Amino acid sequence: MHPVSGASTATPTRRPWRLSADAEPDRPDQAVVLRLVLGSTLMLFLELALIRWLGSNVVHLSYFSNFVLLGSFLGIGLGFLIARRSWSVLPGVPVVLAVLVIATYAAPVTIDRAGDQIIYFTSLNTTGPPAWVVLPLIFVLVAAVLAGPAEVVGRCFAQLRPLTAYRWDLVGSLIGIVSFTLLSFLGAPSVVWGVLVAAAFTVLAVPRHRLLTVVAGAAVVAVLLLETITPGNSWSPYYKVHTRDLVVDGVPLVDISVNGVPHQVMRSAQQRLKEEPQYSKPYLRTPGNPLRNVLIIGAGSGSDVAIALSKGAGHIDAVDIDPRIMEIGVQRNPDRPYDDPRVTRHVNDGRAFLETTDTRYDLILFALPDSLALVTGASQIRLESFLFTEQAIAAARAHLTPDGAFAMYNYYREDWLIDRLAGTAEASFGHVPCVDKVGGGQAVVTAALDESKQSCDGVHVASSTVIAPATDDRPFLYYQGGPIPMLYLGALGGILLISFIAVRALGGPLREMRPYADLFFMGAAFMLLETKNITTFALLFGTTWLVNALVFAGVLLIVLAAVETTRRFRTPPLPVVFGGIAASLAVCYLVDPAWLLALPVLPRLVVAVLLAFVPIYLANVAFSKRFAASDDSRAAFGLNLLGAMLGGCLEYFALLTGYANLLVMVAVLYLLAFLLTPRNKGSLVAV
Repeated sequence: MHPVSGASTATPTRRPWRLSADAEPDRPDQAVVLRLVLGSTLMLFLELALIRWLGSNVVHLSYFSNFVLLGSFLGIGLGFLIARRSWSVLPGVPVVLAVLVIATYAAPVTIDRAGDQIIYFTSLNTTGPPAWVVLPLIFVLVAAVLAGPAEVVGRCFAQLRPLTAYRWDLVGSLIGIVSFTLLSFLGAPSVVWGVLVAAAFTVLAVPRHRLLTVVAGAAVVAVLLLETITPGNSWSPYYKVHTRDLVVDGVPLVDISVNGVPHQVMRSAQQRLKEEPQYSKPYLRTPGNPLRNVLIIGAGSGSDVAIALSKGAGHIDAVDIDPRIMEIGVQRNPDRPYDDPRVTRHVNDGRAFLETTDTRYDLILFALPDSLALVTGASQIRLESFLFTEQAIAAARAHLTPDGAFAMYNYYREDWLIDRLAGTAEASFGHVPCVDKVGGGQAVVTAALDESKQSCDGVHVASSTVIAPATDDRPFLYYQGGPIPMLYLGALGGILLISFIAVRALGGPLREMRPYADLFFMGAAFMLLETKNITTFALLFGTTWLVNALVFAGVLLIVLAAVETTRRFRTPPLPVVFGGIAASLAVCYLVDPAWLLALPVLPRLVVAVLLAFVPIYLANVAFSKRFAASDDSRAAFGLNLLGAMLGGCLEYFALLTGYANLLVMVAVLYLLAFLLTPRNKGSLVAV
């Protein structure tokens, strides 16, 4: 299936297979295998496409992408349960998809959440129903859509031996993620995604329902074609980008919005300096700065680069995570800053660039690097989260020359956030920075390496109690603290309730599932374990789309390796496997990711892979052994599904505990799984 459900992609077959340690000698029906691979490919591709596309039209989902992920997971589980029935949902799924796409495109939703416990950089105007209505509704519709291809895969599972089917399921998932990653690299528009999804549904449909599938698929493609041919629309790996030409007071401008929200405006450096004072503050506050070498993180369409050039910068490293935004700057910025030989462009995560460069700078600017997207699959990690931690500002300080200075500016919206960033800079530099509030929630924080070389307009005094700096373990800059926000709790509670009802309806009485309580906790533990690994790789190698895709693909490959191990070799008994899980989790907990940042990239990668994937490998060996011995796979799968849904919701406790402590929760959940594993004459029930 997909990497989030790696430990949960079980075999819903009626027969209690008892696998030997020998390789399975079956010769599977090639037609069944091809149908399974296509269904599994469609599941993962459709999941990723919905995360990207719905997030571009429903701003709530730019910050709650794992709601779509959880909805996909529920739909896949329900599809497997439906595969045991005589009726089918597959014929109606393309219609549901068409309704979802048409309704979302016709009535996009935006929300302004400024002033809550968490700041959302979204629209200044609200449209559409509230988040507590939109999120559960989309969750249900996504689950309904994913149930169709999952049902196809589930019916194929029944015709193959368990681990053989699981292996081809994982192969299909790898094809799905590789193909979507390739399309992201090529900047393919949404209509291409729609054509591929519609074609896959058409091939999977039975002949008597093919016409309905074709009509529904054509409706989806038509809507996405309208979106694609809309002037100014294009896609980056993170956003739907829209550009439009404006003339304000006789001055030509290029407005850039992402996911329907205003993001950047391109105008000449001269005009910007005249009308927006924050851009000149870093230079005014460090008047003696030689500007021989400048680093701009969040260079975007090039406005900050053009200003630095106008101030006499000798060389500029311009870093931005989004290749499309930077490309628009190359093509359309009126000052043509990226054509200047003094400028070197880098498409990279800002924190990752800092950790891999040895260059020292006279000025480091964090130039409005706020995102409208989460790192896919993680609950609260935004693209820029690791750029504003205490450790990141310290890394910036370490890259300054003796004459150097650091500055960051943005539309921060809230005084408490401005004070927090000023406090973070003070903690890193050892003295109070210059803080300029220029109205409308805008502020500039400037700190010279040598305090005597900064010229402030007075000493900054915090407006209230200063919140402690964000850290690499708790990189939640925009979270003011306190309990988990009610918006999250309400939506997560609704998700759990819907999931419970759905699994109960299709999985049968819960008392039949009691023997598989261990699989419930395995599902929850695996979800949390994967979340921790995603955040660790984002810290070590950047929050780029490519790093994230490689992590997901890596998880799938490790799960596949665990399946092949169980198929071909006699694996150790469950107590030994669980002991290995416990030991590997303990090592991961004791190793601070900050230690790995000091390593060169290749050794860092090797150590990170070992720390992340050894527990995943052992967890999937345990799951394969345990599930293969189940007598009632429907009950086992239902409980494992509920556990995974719970694990997805528990991700949000990282707001309170930090990410390292998620490993403690993972260990407790696996301990419960071990204690609840059924015994037969004193021995654990497993293959």
